[in-house]
Amino acid sequence: MHGGDIVGEVLLAHGVRHLFTLIGGHISPILVGAKQRGIRVIDVRDEVTAVFAADATARLTGVPGVAAVTAGPGCTNVITAVKNAELAESPVVVLGGATATLLKGRGALQDIDQLALFTPCTKWTGRATKVNEIAPLLVEAFARAKSGVPGPVFLELPIDLLYPEETVRSWTLAKGQGKSLPERALGLYLKRHLDSMFAGVPSTSADVPARPEHVEIKLPPHHKLKAAGEALRAAERPVIVVGSQTMAEPLRAPDVARALERIGAPVYLSGAARGLLGKGHPLQTRHKRKEALREADVVILAGTPADFRLDYGMHISRKATYIAAGRDARVLHKNRWPQIAAAGDAGAFLVGLATELGEGEGERYGPWRAKLTERDAERDRQIANDAAAPCQGGINPLAFCRALEEALAPDAVLIADGGDFVATASYVLRPRAPLSWLDPGVFGTLGVGAGFAIGAKALHPEREHWLIFGDGSFGWSMSEIDTLVRHRLPVIAVIGNDACWTQIARDQLDILKDDVATGLLRSDYHKVCEALGGKGIVVTREEECGSALRQAKAWAAEGFPVVVNVHIGKTDFRKGSISV
Repeated sequence: MHGGDIVGEVLLAHGVRHLFTLIGGHISPILVGAKQRGIRVIDVRDEVTAVFAADATARLTGVPGVAAVTAGPGCTNVITAVKNAELAESPVVVLGGATATLLKGRGALQDIDQLALFTPCTKWTGRATKVNEIAPLLVEAFARAKSGVPGPVFLELPIDLLYPEETVRSWTLAKGQGKSLPERALGLYLKRHLDSMFAGVPSTSADVPARPEHVEIKLPPHHKLKAAGEALRAAERPVIVVGSQTMAEPLRAPDVARALERIGAPVYLSGAARGLLGKGHPLQTRHKRKEALREADVVILAGTPADFRLDYGMHISRKATYIAAGRDARVLHKNRWPQIAAAGDAGAFLVGLATELGEGEGERYGPWRAKLTERDAERDRQIANDAAAPCQGGINPLAFCRALEEALAPDAVLIADGGDFVATASYVLRPRAPLSWLDPGVFGTLGVGAGFAIGAKALHPEREHWLIFGDGSFGWSMSEIDTLVRHRLPVIAVIGNDACWTQIARDQLDILKDDVATGLLRSDYHKVCEALGGKGIVVTREEECGSALRQAKAWAAEGFPVVVNVHIGKTDFRKGSISV
């Protein structure tokens, strides 16, 4: 077996169904080895997209996503996506090609210190130097990605460990041929190096040590659950904020949802937890979170830190009992010291808390829930009024988002990639089910959209996938329409096109009186999709929205990626909301 075969066996043993890549000579055996074992290889147009796609599969399945990239620039191109995965605590395995072991540090093509590059933004890095090290190191990489606080890892696999032994020997020993003493000595050295490098290579699949390591999930201590239960029993106005890391074990999402129902406190869902309770659940509160946190007497942050999104903990009343649950003990104490810090899996914390409380404890929160529900309804009425208002320069973005909300299928998956338009959409769009919302996470990275959509659609081809873009963020993803077309991944991309980086421009113009670098063109993005083999629609009037979305759904059902280019106008709906 060659090294690519060994990688394929380990991926198969770990339940990997997709390998994302951009082809390069250093890694070709990995792709062939994976394909021959039934793993779908999806090649993209930018390496960063491959890691974003792997990240999406990890978030949706809990199995570490895998991307393979070539040496040098292939590795440097993915750093943004790797850092995004680190901050999102998403388990991703990046396999990096590298120059031959004998040529390391000698000026070979695309040879850089890749471990030094990845060490600051990964949980673990490794480098194989012999073929029989590939499987153990890759098994360790998967375990490291999943253990403790999940995150990305990097394994470097030199080219001469991946290709068939006969091929590598012919390449290498050709340099040591000759009759002179130095040439004969070089030939002997090269042969000994190759003999060592290929010693113990597995002959068959059964010989590959590919079995996954068992990864323990840290559970919150029982005394912390007991203390949290006592706080809730004494509470009248509790609030639970559920964040992305509550979904670290995606298969347990239904258990977490049932736990929240048993607890009975009002719930705000954020990040990957959006959709956990379905659409319109009576416990879910969507608006005015800051006001609710300031009025609450108990606040639970489950799987989300007290970072800039909560004004570094300042949104939480000083009089409230603050409870934090999550896998990273350091994060639990960031910016705001909780009275109860439950270090362990956030989903398991909520399930354990529901068991600790028993049945019926949440009935006393009825008046508090009713107050927040009415507050939500009032905000929804305001949004409806805002959506009906005239809009300068194009379609009111709120009106379009309301039309999109009506068009979404019950199984729709939403992928968010953008600033002002995406944030506006989040006020209106309601994810239908758990694991049906993907956004970059705390890093706020633009450009995740195409990769997330590729990964998600590859996992669930039967479901409807909507990619919500701003016209700024779409610039990162245009070439990946080619990927969607080639691999028959019919995603519907909706672009809120106002010819501007609006999230920045609005406040920059007000504060600095200059709109420099914020202007774009009202470009024909739909024609880009058509040119690459997909379908495109332009929408310039509000009355066209419904028919355009129906046509997009019909084309997607036929197997075409679609871009809906929506000419939106300017509003003050999110004025003053820039995050820095």
